[in-house]
Amino acid sequence: MSRFVDPNAKFRWVFAEETSILAVDDDPIQREFCAVYLAAPQVTVTLAESAEAALDLLETTRFDAALIDVDMPGMSGLDLVERLRGDPRFDDLALMVVTGREDMASIDRAWDVGATGFMCKPVNWRLLAHQIRFMIRAHRAILRTEEGEP
Repeated sequence: MSRFVDPNAKFRWVFAEETSILAVDDDPIQREFCAVYLAAPQVTVTLAESAEAALDLLETTRFDAALIDVDMPGMSGLDLVERLRGDPRFDDLALMVVTGREDMASIDRAWDVGATGFMCKPVNWRLLAHQIRFMIRAHRAILRTEEGEP
């Protein structure tokens, strides 16, 4: 056994503070996985079945992070990311693209349109939870720096 793994370690929640996540995916199974695997006492997961539904939710609800699938009917996830990054109301929203695509063009396009993070499917949900937590923290630190705060 690795000296880095504590066999007596107890389960702990990844999220230590209140976190609100919007999960956007046309696949009902992926949405359900998000709701189940990211569930924690401090976490609210809201589900949207399309980019258009996500935009409607974003008009009335504030989220810390959005997990956005790329391939959806109607507006694509990358178009949603680009639209959100073009609207200053969503500057503080961390955006993670979660997709089955792992080709260079898709990865580069996600970053080019303003993604804060990128995760390939199939998803390791524990790893995703840690990455969401870090992504939110890093995104907020960058915004503070850009605004001239310490």
